[in-house]
Amino acid sequence: MRYAHDGLTFDVSVSGPDDGTPVVLLHGFPTDRHCWDAVATTLAAAGMRTLAPDQRGYSPGARPNAGYPAAYAINALVGDVLALLDAHGLERAHLVGHDWGGGVAWALAGSHPERVATLTVLSTPHPAALVRAYRDPWQALHSSYVALFQVPVLPEVVLARILSRSLRGSGLPADDAQRYAARMAEPGALTAALGWYRALRQSRGSVHRVHVPTTYVWGRHDGFLGRRAAEGTAAMVDAAYRFLELDQGHWLPELAAPECAAAILDRVGTAGGSSLE
Repeated sequence: MRYAHDGLTFDVSVSGPDDGTPVVLLHGFPTDRHCWDAVATTLAAAGMRTLAPDQRGYSPGARPNAGYPAAYAINALVGDVLALLDAHGLERAHLVGHDWGGGVAWALAGSHPERVATLTVLSTPHPAALVRAYRDPWQALHSSYVALFQVPVLPEVVLARILSRSLRGSGLPADDAQRYAARMAEPGALTAALGWYRALRQSRGSVHRVHVPTTYVWGRHDGFLGRRAAEGTAAMVDAAYRFLELDQGHWLPELAAPECAAAILDRVGTAGGSSLE
């Protein structure tokens, strides 16, 4: 399915019964909506209605050049998800995000809690906890690529050559790594996806405390996001909170789909299941 917003057209995978409990699934860099396929299958079987969009920069019809990179700032990304809810007539939904999708999920839940029934974030700590964790040399070193990705042109040249190999090296299955790298090879796709990093300055002020029931799932072998940020996330949630640590790396939707689906269902069920009143 597709929906339009801000002059852009977004592709969306929809699963589950029409009257099912709505769950929005937000992917990260450099993946796409299909990272959720296994998770969505389990959620749909449990009666959930899942909406998994290819986000701004990833849908071929949603790669704006005007105002680059500000067009990829967090407020624009949050607006895309709100428009998805509106397009499906949803006042609220259960929200799930991984990697950069987790960053969008934290921002949306913090700034628009009235639209979010529950929050489940995989891998990505709360942004404020991550900033504080930069004092840890491990986190500073393993986040150094963020600064590199903000440099013009060079990241596109380097990633075009090594992306698939790099993803495999970080633990992503080879088939997934090749598929994501092939999508990033589409004209304009990699520059659009990197726009999320290059718009970080325009995204300042988007960090808020979270006041909705939240589950944070983290893999202890994550090569990008360390324990200090993971354990510091609890301090940014003023609501029911659960921290689930898995014996996994970064790519939780692909590598730990059953555990992730179970965590989502537990969080949704704790909030009252299908009732969003």
